[in-house]
Amino acid sequence: MAKIYHDSDADLKVLKGKKIAVLGFGSQGKAQSMCLQDSGLNVVVGLRKNGKSWNEAKKNGMKVAEVADAVKDADVVMILLPDEVQGAVYAKDVAPNLKAGAALDFAHGFSINFKEIKPPANVDIIMMAPKSPGPMVRQTFVEGFGVPALIAVEKDASKNAKKIALALAKGIGATKAGVIETTFYEEATSDLFGEQAVLCGGVTALIEAGFDTLVKAGYQPEIAYFECLHEVKLIVDLIQRGGMMHMWTNVSNTAEYGGLSRRERLITESTRKEMTKMLKEIQQGKFAKEWMADAKSGMKGLEKMEKAEATSQIEVVGKEIRSLFEIGGTKAKKAPAKKKAAAKKPAAKKAAPKKAAVKSPAKKVAAKKAPAKKPAAKKPAAKKAKK
Repeated sequence: MAKIYHDSDADLKVLKGKKIAVLGFGSQGKAQSMCLQDSGLNVVVGLRKNGKSWNEAKKNGMKVAEVADAVKDADVVMILLPDEVQGAVYAKDVAPNLKAGAALDFAHGFSINFKEIKPPANVDIIMMAPKSPGPMVRQTFVEGFGVPALIAVEKDASKNAKKIALALAKGIGATKAGVIETTFYEEATSDLFGEQAVLCGGVTALIEAGFDTLVKAGYQPEIAYFECLHEVKLIVDLIQRGGMMHMWTNVSNTAEYGGLSRRERLITESTRKEMTKMLKEIQQGKFAKEWMADAKSGMKGLEKMEKAEATSQIEVVGKEIRSLFEIGGTKAKKAPAKKKAAAKKPAAKKAAPKKAAVKSPAKKVAAKKAPAKKPAAKKPAAKKAKK
């Protein structure tokens, strides 16, 4: 079992009187810098002068400086920039100004694990990675709590590196939720695998394959959209809240039986072999090399894939449905078409369609209170509400 660190394991005094330079004011940079400053620490945000982020950081009450100036004399340098630009920024502005004995902190192990950044021997290399998008990091901190996080120590030049990582975690509220120690290699490779095989690649591929199957069989695209994409959130919320069994016991008997009896036909031995192959490509650095090459070429490969996705039938149908039912409220990256969907008229609002496969809470309670019922003997009508 991994060890979990809490508030009592971390001490903010480790960072008192220290200069903390946070590079970047995006999702994580904004959240972490503001939380650390609110925790009483000396934070300066390193940015391009007079850029959009520069002005936003100032409006949020942050001290700002150009990257090179922020790094000078900093005791902790938090590199919270996109993976694809970290190497260039480090070489140009960080390396020439990084003082001996400083700590370099990352929120992802990519640049260190895949050698995009090669720090000198006289600095600490640590990671403090919140397991949540920046806005949620900030929201939970303001509410008096925090999100779980990972910490790692790649190099402990000061013999104080873990204490610094834990103090940073405490500064954003993460130790109130729990912090797990990992390594740069484990975090970088597992994170990329999760994104590619499950969270971003796997889930979207499965959704689109299901949608295409129904449409090709003659079903209305709108119906296919609701059945294969819209209802995903309902199921994922149940899984996140209480695990797989919590989800299975909160969907209809029909959905549970159908899902459990058919899922292995989707994830075949061939699929598992391909997942193993994907993991090896990540571990061996092949994916990182491919991605960095595309980034340096102007992201032509990424733009081509984005264009194909943006014009797919499921995206076109989804845009129409979200507009009609006023579903959602967030704008996807590089999806200007959604700006039109954002201009909604209250009068056009319709009743949301019924939630599929989610059991009525009242019936669940009733089933639990019936002493004559045994847990193994399920009666479909009493246990769960139909779609």
